[in-house]
Amino acid sequence: MDIWTLVFFVPVCFALNMSPGPNNLLAMNNARCYGFKPTVIAGLGRLTAFAGMIALAASGLAVVLYTSEILFLLIKIVGALYLLWIAFKLWRSSAGPLTDIENTRNQLGLVQQEFLLAAGNPKAILIFTAFLPQFVDVGGDVDQQFLVLGTTFLTLELMAIAIYAIFGLYLRQWFAHPQMAQRFNQGCASLLALAGISLLFSRQH
Repeated sequence: MDIWTLVFFVPVCFALNMSPGPNNLLAMNNARCYGFKPTVIAGLGRLTAFAGMIALAASGLAVVLYTSEILFLLIKIVGALYLLWIAFKLWRSSAGPLTDIENTRNQLGLVQQEFLLAAGNPKAILIFTAFLPQFVDVGGDVDQQFLVLGTTFLTLELMAIAIYAIFGLYLRQWFAHPQMAQRFNQGCASLLALAGISLLFSRQH
């Protein structure tokens, strides 16, 4: 792959990775409540979902999702309802910072939450379908280029997870009081609910 393509791809891609979407908002709140390491580990669930989407985009199967209104609608509804469910649980949560989460079962729950949140957003796979191919030279080895671009995207996504986790740790100082922590949870819940409603009423094209 042309090195200049990557030079242009990386900053544009990282801006996309750093956008304050539902997963990044969740990572920030997880870091505030559970710490840096559990949040980064949980982010592996998101990376797994995105890796699957990139593989679909590379194989051309993403076109099926893009052209199938019924499939798109089903995934959109499930994703939106899951977002609203997370928002509901977070709104009622009284979890404050420095919560111990050494239990493996709890950690797997965070991984699953990140995975389902990413996988339940059909807009994500449409981003891979529309975004990554712009940097692919059809005259070269397309599979190899998708591998390089996909690996770069996932690496930058991991960096974004770490950055949001660090920001979440910083918030501990501001929300150490239980009442303030609950208000922050409710603020995050409101944003997640808004994202869910927006996804529910979004159009395919």
